[in-house]
Amino acid sequence: MNALQETEITCPYCGEYLSVLLDPSEADQEYIEDCQVCCRPIVFHTVVDKEGDIQVTVRTEDDAY
Repeated sequence: MNALQETEITCPYCGEYLSVLLDPSEADQEYIEDCQVCCRPIVFHTVVDKEGDIQVTVRTEDDAY
């Protein structure tokens, strides 16, 4: 079982830095989590690379991917 990985992101709405926990056991994911500061929905897209590190991008619900 892989441990959760902590990473920092910037909220695409309010610009605040947030510390989030990501699960590397799922290869590619897209999910929504509310900002801890402004409570707006952030869309997370995660990809696990060959070394097992998570690459994450965040966007607003209105942004095209």
